Amino acid sequence: MYLIGTDIGTTGTKTVILDENGTLVSKAYRSYKVNTPKASWAEQEAKVWVEAVIQTLKESLEKANVNPKEVAGVSFSGLYGGSGVPVDKNMSPLYPCLIWMDRRAWQETQWVKDNIPHDKLFEITGNYVDSYFGFTKIMWIRDNLPDIWNKTYKFVSPKDYVIFELTGELSTDYSSAGNLGGIFDIRTKNWSKEMGDALGIPITMLPEKILNSHDIAGYLTKEMSTMTGLIEGTPIISGGIDAPMAQLSAGILNEGEHVFMAGTSTCWGTLLNDRKPTSSKLVNYPYVVEADKLLYTFGGSATTGALVDWFIDEFGQLESNVGKQVGISPYDLLELKAKKVPLGSEGLLALPYFMGERSPIWDPDARGVILGLSLYHQKHHVYRALMESAAYSLRHNMETAKESGIKLNPDCWIVGGVANSELWTKIFADVTGYNMIKLSDNIEAPLGDAFLVGLGTGIFKKPEEIKKWIKIESKIEAKKENFKKYDQYYQLFLELYENTKDIMHKISKL
Repeated sequence: MYLIGTDIGTTGTKTVILDENGTLVSKAYRSYKVNTPKASWAEQEAKVWVEAVIQTLKESLEKANVNPKEVAGVSFSGLYGGSGVPVDKNMSPLYPCLIWMDRRAWQETQWVKDNIPHDKLFEITGNYVDSYFGFTKIMWIRDNLPDIWNKTYKFVSPKDYVIFELTGELSTDYSSAGNLGGIFDIRTKNWSKEMGDALGIPITMLPEKILNSHDIAGYLTKEMSTMTGLIEGTPIISGGIDAPMAQLSAGILNEGEHVFMAGTSTCWGTLLNDRKPTSSKLVNYPYVVEADKLLYTFGGSATTGALVDWFIDEFGQLESNVGKQVGISPYDLLELKAKKVPLGSEGLLALPYFMGERSPIWDPDARGVILGLSLYHQKHHVYRALMESAAYSLRHNMETAKESGIKLNPDCWIVGGVANSELWTKIFADVTGYNMIKLSDNIEAPLGDAFLVGLGTGIFKKPEEIKKWIKIESKIEAKKENFKKYDQYYQLFLELYENTKDIMHKISKL
């Protein structure tokens, strides 16, 4: 049998087909963009995800040249969809989805801080409040779009909306529900009427059915069978949020194990077993396997790969042009020079807060900073400084977890596009002091999705069987002498934010 995993990401959708041994048979990808109609706004239309899913399912099947009757099922992971898609009773979208990077709900966030005790919110939900969380974005729609609010039947996460389109069935999973924050009771694993009443969000506006990530959410309809090439009745597995699914793709099932998902943004996470959340500075919700006892706790940086993408777009025209002529990416060309820059970028220190920041500072008004520039410095110095800034941010989340009592193993798994950079992976290892383990295929979240198909349809009996799929490509060991040197820069990194945040906040208000 064949297992299909589809990850609906922020900038694209990726579908893979694996066999029962976890071997990649085919893959397909479709990219799209985030709409930013105003500063700090970020939204997407639901139809974009549906079209990308249909296209990648169809293409991956054609490439694999397998009999659709041999497909056991399809599972989905999805970007954190913030508010979710507001839909009417006909399940038609009423407004774009306010995704995770949208920061417009700052007034609602402040209202929660002023009116809901921190300890109460953390005790019930396992989280605090920030405009990152979906419940604040739902409040923004209520407060600013009354016509939309009055017509809204449900708020549906991106992957759950796609599943509805494929099956006609509406549900969500525990990780997606928990990531909403605010209105999910992490103790009972259900919506909290108490918090819904306090926040002015009727829990009837949320999916009533909450599933385990490996549960069958529905079966493919005849119409979607024709559009995708899959057979009618193919099981569609509920799946979950992309970050914990990427964690599962590295075979993480135990406390102490941790994964760094490094792409456009960062999600670094670990697990707690039968324990309460330890820090409100981190995000906490049920894991995508054994949700009854395993808690996924993670820190997320808003910009990682986005830092170098921005740099290439704005300052890498020469490298882009040369790269086209010689068949080398502009990233590789800049890295060749950045490798020669000494640790610490010869006195440059950057803050990576180009889109505000999530954990652990939770500051939507934070801004990017490059300190220490002189006429001596060249652009490859700045390029390396941005890479190092992302590593300092990663360490900041790791240190926050450790300060809350979480113990971490010496090895950290790294997945995502950034893991393809040997230099950057080495910087992550040296800055954090943790060895970085790279997977051979680096399939990321879709591998976890595909495994859940096997778990949900009975091909696999236990989550531990995913360990058989894990293939290590390399292990980048942290060098103690480099860690000691980087520690000095890391301390200055922390100071730089503390000493500039007031100025950042003033600038954001101008």
